[in-house]
Amino acid sequence: MKSVLLGLTVGSGVLLAACNPLESGPVGNAAVPQPAKPVELGRYAGTWYEQARYEAGFQKDCEGVTAVYAAKPDGSVGVVNSCRQGSLTGPLKTAEATARVVEGSNGSKLKVSFFWPVEGDYWVLDRAADYSWSIVGEPSGRYLWILTRSQRIGPQAYAALVRRAQVLGYDTAMLRRTQQ
Repeated sequence: MKSVLLGLTVGSGVLLAACNPLESGPVGNAAVPQPAKPVELGRYAGTWYEQARYEAGFQKDCEGVTAVYAAKPDGSVGVVNSCRQGSLTGPLKTAEATARVVEGSNGSKLKVSFFWPVEGDYWVLDRAADYSWSIVGEPSGRYLWILTRSQRIGPQAYAALVRRAQVLGYDTAMLRRTQQ
């Protein structure tokens, strides 16, 4: 019985380590800045459209990417990420998670869990005053997302957001534009 429990414990640990998305990928920013603006979760809630990202295995071949955030009665945040696999008409993939605000972060840092007990960092590094766009990263510098409330944005608006990411220290040559 002890060997079965040990096997389950070790096996679960290996599985969790293998599923941790923060373990691989090139670093696009070796000195990720702290978020500069507070985030009001009530205003951040709703649908966001991904305009660009650093490519990650868990988003491979994803297009039409959205993230929907909703406040939950217990103070946590419900998260539903979705994408179309391979093209805008490809099969829909969704992933649900729960997020919690990191104490002392003015709402700008979240811990997100797609499966307990593993949590990933989600930092709103910059955002528009009207919450029409946000630039999201995490402390390793391996992940970056440019999100907007509008499904499609023009080339000038996109270029302005890329410049903002560059000012934050990100290698914008690593960005992959998302089809919307």
